[in-house]
Amino acid sequence: MKHLFYTLLIVILASGGATVLHAQEYTPVPVVVSKEKVRVDGKLYYSHIVTERQTLYSISKAYNVPIGEIYEANPSVKSEGLKKNAILLIPCKGQQQQKKAEVKKKTVAEDDEYVIHTVKWYEDLDAISEKYGVPVNAIMDANGLTGRKLTRRQKLKIPLRAAGSETGTENVAETAMNAADVQTDSIPAAMQGRDEKDKINAILLMPFNTHGEKPRSGSIDFYCGALMAVKQAGDKGMNIDLSVYDVEGDVIPVTKDKFGDTDLVIGPVSPAALAEVLARCPEGTDVISPLDHKAEYLAAGHTNFIQAPTSSMVLYSDLAEWIRTEKRDSEEKVIVIYEKGSRDIQELAAMNTILQKDGIKFSSFSYSILEGRDIQGPLTAMMSKDAANRVLVMSESEAFVNDVVRNLNLIIHSEYEVILYGPSKIRSFDTIEVDNLHNARLHTSLAYYVDYEDETVKDFVRKYRALYNTEPTPYAFQGYDIAAYFLSLYAGHGSSWKEYLGSEGRDMLQADFDFRQEDDGGYVNYGVRRIVYGPDYSITLVQE
Repeated sequence: MKHLFYTLLIVILASGGATVLHAQEYTPVPVVVSKEKVRVDGKLYYSHIVTERQTLYSISKAYNVPIGEIYEANPSVKSEGLKKNAILLIPCKGQQQQKKAEVKKKTVAEDDEYVIHTVKWYEDLDAISEKYGVPVNAIMDANGLTGRKLTRRQKLKIPLRAAGSETGTENVAETAMNAADVQTDSIPAAMQGRDEKDKINAILLMPFNTHGEKPRSGSIDFYCGALMAVKQAGDKGMNIDLSVYDVEGDVIPVTKDKFGDTDLVIGPVSPAALAEVLARCPEGTDVISPLDHKAEYLAAGHTNFIQAPTSSMVLYSDLAEWIRTEKRDSEEKVIVIYEKGSRDIQELAAMNTILQKDGIKFSSFSYSILEGRDIQGPLTAMMSKDAANRVLVMSESEAFVNDVVRNLNLIIHSEYEVILYGPSKIRSFDTIEVDNLHNARLHTSLAYYVDYEDETVKDFVRKYRALYNTEPTPYAFQGYDIAAYFLSLYAGHGSSWKEYLGSEGRDMLQADFDFRQEDDGGYVNYGVRRIVYGPDYSITLVQE
């Protein structure tokens, strides 16, 4: 059996020596069960106040209540997400006497049919049950388990007879072993065939703030996600040497010689720090911008630069294309709303050019937030009463966008058909009533969106919980997506992987990668995910 090679060289350089960063030290915020109870519609609930960084998973575990029941008691959480200081209603479970049953130890005869399964770090009883087609209670009985908790590398007897198999023990065991090795992931089968001598030297540069009072959780989450992709690639047969450095400000703690021996650099975050890395790296060392949407300009003049986050202008361009393809009636109106004195003059000019290039007839409407109470009349005068009005908001100011959404909802109540096209940031604005977004049938193009119903996402979340005992954040998803995508390219094409960068797009966990080369410069991601807020309070991922 081929040995699995992967090396994790984690070096955090700082003044006075090296500091080792342990991802496993990242622990979740504890959840204290509330003593306050309330009765709603005849049902008894705990009244739980959400604190910073608590997750539904940790809350459900603390109260021993399934997440589905928490969603049912708090419908807004599913659409709006979990917010700090929000009050959750947690169904009270009746006190149940848990009696420890005496389990008789059974001596397994030589002719008993079972296989031995070694528990992996991300597995629970439900996952093992599903893999082998054996009920959970049968596995628990066969192993004398009184609880569901498992430990890594624990040996479990899997009773094959419980699966109802009529095949021979040898064949069933082989099938079960194969099932145990199957993983749902983004690394292609080509990775399994790589020669063991193939090796990729990679560097991760992130602002961890290891010497500050509080490490940067986003960077640690990104690292944790990337580390899962590295381990996954190693399990598939890749030999990976990953060095991780703490970037303080724009100071890069890596020498030119080190960059010269590196195949791939992920990070740092800020455009200034990225520019410094590009100045030190030879053309053969590729630099990936992992998080900053405004670093796209560095692609000009740097053939070894890859912009992973989709830029705001790409997202706005996609909104324009979306409007063009959905606008079918010549009577429909397209209105672009922006704030007077906006700082985004370049973006506004670019958007006008895009709309004109696509042949979209549109009207512009601008006002200051102080004029918000008096704009309904002038705005409706530009609208159609008998056809749809597609309104594009060109602003990332929360106060201004909130005012536009409020006014549009008042116009909707006056029986105008309005469809709102908004910036990706609109989903993170806490002051906007979610009901108003659904009423306006918000259409938005996003760089990131996680479909938690997707089986691959579920698999990642389960493994992440098992390893870090917390929920993956968007930073964790991004770290995984970037590391998994580029390692998979290297696995499939070796040192010539970059030749396929522009032709091999892929839908990852929370981002789509569609890289295009910018005029003999670097590569920029044009991957976009579209979602629509329905009047029935649904949020739908639109398949292009």
